[in-house]
Amino acid sequence: MFEKNKSFIIAEVGKNNQRDLEKAKEFIRIFAFEGADAIKFQTRNNKYLFSQDAYDKPYSSENAFAATYGAHRECLELKPDWLPILKEECIKYGVKFMSTPFDEPSLDLLQQIDVDILKVASFDLGNLPFIQRIAKLGKPVVMSVGGGKFDQIRASVEVLIDYLVEVAILHCVSEYPCEYNRLGLETIEVLIREFPGCIIGSSDHFNGTLSGPVAYLKGARVFEKHVTLNRAWKGTDHSFALEREGFRKFVRDVKRVGQMLPAKPVDDLGNENVFKKLGKSLVAFVDIQTGDTITLDMLSGKIFGIPIVPVRESNQVINKLAKRSIAKGEPIQYADLSS
Repeated sequence: MFEKNKSFIIAEVGKNNQRDLEKAKEFIRIFAFEGADAIKFQTRNNKYLFSQDAYDKPYSSENAFAATYGAHRECLELKPDWLPILKEECIKYGVKFMSTPFDEPSLDLLQQIDVDILKVASFDLGNLPFIQRIAKLGKPVVMSVGGGKFDQIRASVEVLIDYLVEVAILHCVSEYPCEYNRLGLETIEVLIREFPGCIIGSSDHFNGTLSGPVAYLKGARVFEKHVTLNRAWKGTDHSFALEREGFRKFVRDVKRVGQMLPAKPVDDLGNENVFKKLGKSLVAFVDIQTGDTITLDMLSGKIFGIPIVPVRESNQVINKLAKRSIAKGEPIQYADLSS
């Protein structure tokens, strides 16, 4: 699923579908078209996940969809019977169906629909009993490590690899949104050293696209980015998510980075069209006599219809002997010279 020499990009819908099946399907269609390899949702059973007092706690945020936190969350969650529909939509558009289970009933639901990839949220890093239940399904796992310490990351990874699960570890900063100077992308290099058997990636809540290419340069190969259909919609995650055009550019730039790095083949240097058209060739700056030793002050350059000896090869001509007389302004050829 994940490769060290190829980027894998996850469009994180999260709770931005606003409990609308048609919107959720539109997310899949649009972001699959714009280059996502996987479309990720979140799956929760709120009455199982939250204690009664947490579920009934008043919620007065400007982004609230209801007066209590539990009721607010219910307005955002996917309905269980939508999950197989969304899985089929992902198959239709050629992307992986991925979700974060936040509790055991949600994990069971995802198992039933044969989810392609499971996500361990930062909130469950170090939650070894739950991670073991995830590992037992044998699916590829992406794990964010926001707010986690290395012993917690290591313990979590060990549980996963005990079940031979394919693991991608995502550097993450648990700030929503995350300012550019808080991204800490150098941590990617540390994760690569500490966990050589895993693919390392980045999950960020930065509201721009530059984080992707920089993370790639640091060694990230799996990228998770929040997406939305409208950044002005009500909800806490829309403001730092990428809309369609932003995500298209994010994917484009991440995938270009690897192609930007290899050096140009040596044999191609100097053979570019611009040099064939405008490259200077060596000419005599003064009259050169037979037997003269070629020196710098005898040479100049001129553009010809067909290039002869490029001026950049003047180092190959200096100190050679002229085998014939060469008039001022006449092109110099290697056949005119001897060592």
